[in-house]
Amino acid sequence: MTFENLKPLVSTIAKDITLSVFDRLKGICQLLQDNLAAYDWVGFYFANHDNKTLHLSAYVGEPTDHWVIPFGKGICGQVAESNANFVVPDVKAQDNYIACSITVKAEIVVPLFINGLNVGQIDIDSKTIDPFTNEDEEFLAYVNEEVSVLLTGINLEELYLK
Repeated sequence: MTFENLKPLVSTIAKDITLSVFDRLKGICQLLQDNLAAYDWVGFYFANHDNKTLHLSAYVGEPTDHWVIPFGKGICGQVAESNANFVVPDVKAQDNYIACSITVKAEIVVPLFINGLNVGQIDIDSKTIDPFTNEDEEFLAYVNEEVSVLLTGINLEELYLK
């Protein structure tokens, strides 16, 4: 399915007030994993700026031990500090990479902003080397814009997996 075809489906899930915020996030993760071949693990991390940590929330894919990531550590932690997208075509070439699985070959992380503050990110792992393009970045920015609307006014700590 194309990114353009997925956009209205992302919006529909994000706006479905019959679902909890967590379930909407999980639904978006599932939609992306089910429809984009290179998206093998899809999840959201949310920032705790006081502790300078990221906390895993909704995700789909293989289980991970990385429920809390310090700012600066790994690709996600670097995005928490840089406020910029980070595309890793080959994770083996990254010195500051946290290995979630030996099968992961590439990663893309796009920050999520509310009122100009980086409150989290969407993180995608792929078992394919170099699958991500500028179109992936643009699409994931769109996803995060939709998600930011449903997160406004929410205590993000309630969305952390525990």
